[in-house]
Amino acid sequence: MSSLADATPAIALGSLDGRYRSAVAPLVDHLSEPALNRARIHVEIEWLIHLTDHEVVPGVRRLSDAEKQQLRQIVDDFDSAAIEELATTERVTQHDVKAVEYFLKKRLAEIAPAAEDAGLAELIHFACTSEDINNLSYALMVQGAVGTVWLPTASAVVDVVAQMAREMREIPLLAHTHGQPATPTTLGKELAVLAWRLGRQLRRIGRTEYLGKLNGATGTYGAHLAAVPGADWPAVSRSFVEGLGLQWNPLTTQIESHDWQAELYADVARFNRILHNLCTDVWTYISMGYFAQVRGQGTVGSSTMPHKVNPIRFENAEANLEVSNALLDVLASTLVSSRLQRDLTDSSMQRNIGTAFGHSLLALDNVSRGLAGLDPVPAAMAADLDGNWEVLGEPIQSAMRALGAQGVPGMEEPYERLKELTRGRRIGQAELVEFVRGLGLPGEVEERLAAMTPQTYVGLAPELVDLLES
Repeated sequence: MSSLADATPAIALGSLDGRYRSAVAPLVDHLSEPALNRARIHVEIEWLIHLTDHEVVPGVRRLSDAEKQQLRQIVDDFDSAAIEELATTERVTQHDVKAVEYFLKKRLAEIAPAAEDAGLAELIHFACTSEDINNLSYALMVQGAVGTVWLPTASAVVDVVAQMAREMREIPLLAHTHGQPATPTTLGKELAVLAWRLGRQLRRIGRTEYLGKLNGATGTYGAHLAAVPGADWPAVSRSFVEGLGLQWNPLTTQIESHDWQAELYADVARFNRILHNLCTDVWTYISMGYFAQVRGQGTVGSSTMPHKVNPIRFENAEANLEVSNALLDVLASTLVSSRLQRDLTDSSMQRNIGTAFGHSLLALDNVSRGLAGLDPVPAAMAADLDGNWEVLGEPIQSAMRALGAQGVPGMEEPYERLKELTRGRRIGQAELVEFVRGLGLPGEVEERLAAMTPQTYVGLAPELVDLLES
């Protein structure tokens, strides 16, 4: 038997790089291993430019605008050849950040080849520990992945749910609390609840602080101060980090503490869990016949039962949200801890960030496609409402309570009387109206309650959908 491991092109071990590649491909530009190296190159180049622009190291000339443009072009031109070159160098160095340093020193020699410029190369990775470069690189990568890929995709899905809520705001729906028939609502209002919850999490995620540090091997600026004692190194560090578009972390060990990452991953995981709730609710509504899957359903629902259209998009999303959350939870719980001034567990752990976001992005893709294939079935909802007139026991006993509080006679024990009428048995309109007419209610109240139906007993549900705009 031939080995699949030897097949060409290489076969992906995981589903994100295989079966589902197209859905998660946009994340490759931000959270892949080559993206990490590209970000490292970007940080190293900007550090060199920052040092020379601000004349931090005495006697070192400033780079010309043309040289800076050429250096920054290295990032823009980062391609398969550069990826392979770095991989080749790393096989020698056995250190990924050192490979980046050598890669850039080679490029700088091509840009500024004069003998008097040879010393510039020593400002690449000057006074830096690997974590100075890595923490900034990961912050930029995650910031880019969230801001340009994940957040817009998630926002688009929430917008779809909100639009469905508006369109379905008036459709009466029999609610089910604890799985039992309960006070009616509208389909739109229930979708609005989910849209509101999801939107709130997105607003939290949009306010994420992306922190970074550059302060040396134990966060003391020891090497910096030894090399150039006259520089205000905290100010240099702060201006550099903030110049990258990040928030400066002033107090760290060798590593940036990753607290901001834990906060972000907890928020994304919470969003995922609410989205999971949407999937299970919609799946249940489909099983109850409240939604029909009729659009874009050219697929096979079952290999043996031709009538079936399975809610696979929502089931697929559930599974991927669970995988995503397992990774996000372990990232959030482990990244905040590091033995003494540094251990290396975070290095391996952070390489799973892309996978965590990938499964969430895949889930969002499935939810989007699943929602696009749904049509409400008001007739099915109306039939369930018509079969559960006992849910009107709540408004009747509530009206009796209010009247009793106002001193109207004959309104005693309203809850108990409605319980005797409705619990454990089905009643219809005729039985309910007969009961109402026999209560001795004031005329206006009697007519209002006698005219009420399960379809009209939805309170302010349609109007509540409008709160999505606030």
